[in-house]
Amino acid sequence: MDAIVVENLTKYYGDLLAANGISFSVKWGKLSGFLGANGAGKTTTVRMLCGLTRISSGEAYVAGYSPIRELKLVKKVIGLVPDTSNLYPELTCWDNLIFTGEMYGLRRGGAGQESPRTP
Repeated sequence: MDAIVVENLTKYYGDLLAANGISFSVKWGKLSGFLGANGAGKTTTVRMLCGLTRISSGEAYVAGYSPIRELKLVKKVIGLVPDTSNLYPELTCWDNLIFTGEMYGLRRGGAGQESPRTP
């Protein structure tokens, strides 16, 4: 089994074709690059693999899990560092961590646990 398998992955935003039938695989333990011209669909493909955008057609597997049918399992096995900050400047560091964790279904460590704010 390969770490990543992509077969005819396609993404439409309305009438705009953002990724057109992309197919590739990545072996376990291998370092791979994903290169292409601006607008080639690199970011769209990564967003589909991570479940950040829906796949229009095709199949994908990350560690054997489908982002279409098993997104929670995909999210458990990946790590994504986006090229832009996803932090909200109006929130504290702690609140950004809590918010992001809750987006991924994580719960706080204990009942009634509060953020470590200084009065």
